[in-house]
Amino acid sequence: MSPVLKTVQTTLSLNKLSSSNYPRKEKKLLQHGSCSFPINNVQLSFRGGFEVVSNVNRSHKEKTCLYDEGELEALPHVQTLREFPREELVAKVVMVRFDSTILLGEKLDLSSQSASKALYTIKYLHECGAKVILMSEWSRKINPKLLDAQAVADILSSVLQLNVIALRCISCKSPLRREDLQKADIFLLENLSEYKEEVANCSKFAELLSSEVDILVNDSFCQSHKVLASTVGVARFCYASMAGFSFEENLHQLKKIAKTKKKPYLAVIGGGNLKRNAAALQFLASRCDALVFVGQMSFQIMSALGHSIPTNLVERDAHKAALDIVQFAHDKNVLMSYPKDFWCTNQHLPTELEVFPAHGVSASWLPVDLGPRSLEEIYSLVTNSKKIIWIGPVKFSSSKPCTVGTSKLAQMLCKQSQCECEITIVGSTARKVIKNESNSLSSFNVLENASVVWEFLKEQKLPGVMSLDRAYPFEIDWSVAYHDASQPLVVDIGSGNGLFIMGMAQNRKDLNFLGLEINGKLVRRCLDSVHQSGIRNAYFIGSNATTTFRSIVSSYPGELVLVSVQCPNPDFNKPENRWSMLQRSLIEAVADLLASKGKVFLQSDVEAVAMRMKEQFLQYGKGKLHLSHDQYNIRINGNAWLEENPFGIHSDWEQHVIDRGAPMYRLMLSKSTGS
Repeated sequence: MSPVLKTVQTTLSLNKLSSSNYPRKEKKLLQHGSCSFPINNVQLSFRGGFEVVSNVNRSHKEKTCLYDEGELEALPHVQTLREFPREELVAKVVMVRFDSTILLGEKLDLSSQSASKALYTIKYLHECGAKVILMSEWSRKINPKLLDAQAVADILSSVLQLNVIALRCISCKSPLRREDLQKADIFLLENLSEYKEEVANCSKFAELLSSEVDILVNDSFCQSHKVLASTVGVARFCYASMAGFSFEENLHQLKKIAKTKKKPYLAVIGGGNLKRNAAALQFLASRCDALVFVGQMSFQIMSALGHSIPTNLVERDAHKAALDIVQFAHDKNVLMSYPKDFWCTNQHLPTELEVFPAHGVSASWLPVDLGPRSLEEIYSLVTNSKKIIWIGPVKFSSSKPCTVGTSKLAQMLCKQSQCECEITIVGSTARKVIKNESNSLSSFNVLENASVVWEFLKEQKLPGVMSLDRAYPFEIDWSVAYHDASQPLVVDIGSGNGLFIMGMAQNRKDLNFLGLEINGKLVRRCLDSVHQSGIRNAYFIGSNATTTFRSIVSSYPGELVLVSVQCPNPDFNKPENRWSMLQRSLIEAVADLLASKGKVFLQSDVEAVAMRMKEQFLQYGKGKLHLSHDQYNIRINGNAWLEENPFGIHSDWEQHVIDRGAPMYRLMLSKSTGS
């Protein structure tokens, strides 16, 4: 038995780690991949996606399919301000990218959820003791009072009931200085719309914006489909990037669209540009039971179904895309509904209106609104649905959206929302109409920016979401993962093939071992090995530990006594790499969660990497970590290192290095007893 590890184990008491800073979630055990293995006589099988087993203590287990791998990749679970520890915000400089359309409009609706959450993001950070720097773009089109940064700062001061100071650093190309932040607690940068570097995602501009900034909080969901310096670029220079409360709520609403638990699921689709939105329509057809077209796209669908449609109403080059959608819906047994009649206006006498059947519109007449038969059919479909999404305006020509048809549709949805029907409204126009009809949006899920939703429906990655740090989306039932979840925990970050974890688990039955590995295939192999060997004190999770370490380990009921980082990829872990393993957020999490006298074991076959890991842990360890000097017994290039692996168990790469006779650079850090 290793004396070092024995010392770690014997000197630590088994205190439960506090997770009071995180919201409680339903306990679930997540398994990965296409493998099958029993845990506590429970057989878990996977076929290319993810499944969650809940209520593991019952003899009959219920499985809930979450998302397939593609959806998880397109819309990952990100770090949020809600889940980030409050104490980590104290005295930090936090930059908030806020949504000007929410907070700077002529009439701020404080009753709306989006406004209240956007304000709460800023107030919450202020209450936590952070220095807050606000940034956004604005225009006098949304509010004529938005003359300059000072005027905007005054508006925000009034809304927040806090003093907001306008700063001039972008126009001067002068990086923000720490002493500038002593003047107040909340600051506002200049109008981002005045700088072309913003939309170009200029790296130097992003670096200027983020000078002296520790953490980025993105609370501008409406810009998440764009690559901007203030969202994507700045994230590269901050040690932590997360979603604010408003952003998180919108992300939650977006994810709801893909869920299909409630049936029948109806999609009401307006607007045009069928060819551009073809992928989104196929996505909806794969999840919905019926597609109801109430806009210009309906003409293209009718043409694909063989109806005679005037050429001026049909979108060019979209016929094949429409045929593909019709065929896809047919194969999926999805109902496709289109208008059966229209209110039409005479092109020569614009004030003259008449109802025409959809297949019999005269040449000199132009459809402008839904006819009575069309509304009756829509009403029938709406009243029989348990879930509805409305995206796109009720519009059939280049004129303004149809007011009567839109109003009638809104009335139907308002009535149906009182019948336990989950309804999502997409777009600012739809939101305004619904609010006019019901005076409240509390019964609806609302996503104001339709462009973001269309991109999501096309299964495109949203740059503003992808730039945020990841968080582990599930709470783990540790009693299923381990035979005794109260035992001290050892975590190997970047566990690879799992040789270190497996070897240690066989030697030390009194400890639990957890491997965190970003490569899903390696995780599946390791879980298979755990099953085949019958080991009950080893487990592996597929995740990016750089951003998920805290959310995973903080829920463990026993103490964290050892963390190891062994042979990280030297190319991937260059200092300038935004996604290198050893980020400040990870090191701070390790320092916080490690038990008193707990150890951190670092090793690499590249001396520069080992030195950099050592420097980073000492720099970002909050003064809680120090070198165990008595352990070092060899010197290479003037630096002291451990000659032997103190645990006697080698990782796969370590064994490869030893076999070729090359040196390993090892060191051990210990957490101070008073930390």
